[in-house]
Amino acid sequence: MKKDSFKYFKRSLWAFHINSGSCNACDIEILAALTPRYDAERFGIKLVGTPRHADVLVITGTMTEKIKDKVIRVFNQVPDPKLVMVVGSCGISKGVFQESYAMAGPVDAHIPVDVYVPGCPPRPEAIIYGVARAWEKLEMLEKGNAAS
Repeated sequence: MKKDSFKYFKRSLWAFHINSGSCNACDIEILAALTPRYDAERFGIKLVGTPRHADVLVITGTMTEKIKDKVIRVFNQVPDPKLVMVVGSCGISKGVFQESYAMAGPVDAHIPVDVYVPGCPPRPEAIIYGVARAWEKLEMLEKGNAAS
């Protein structure tokens, strides 16, 4: 990421992570991206404890019937402009849970998704790359707001 490419969104990117029914492999990889080996925080990426402070909603796992309404409620709590990033194959296509009666479907069937990070589980580098793509989209949204 180039330092001068982000002119409009001038602060750290805050992300809120929610597990919507995954096996926790993607969750572990997200935590690995925050460890000193990959150090995602050096790019200004920070996990926050409440969706009301977040810029990006990071969702792992396919959406179960029991958590669907809660994920939609959390999505509505994230202030605008907001982005949704789905991490892992399960959230993108229901993965190995394709035929399960308990699954409500992939995440994009219920809320709009901006960035997909495929993999089972995706590597920390892919997650950081996905966050960089989310940051670029957020930059474009802020640029559009600054022009109006």
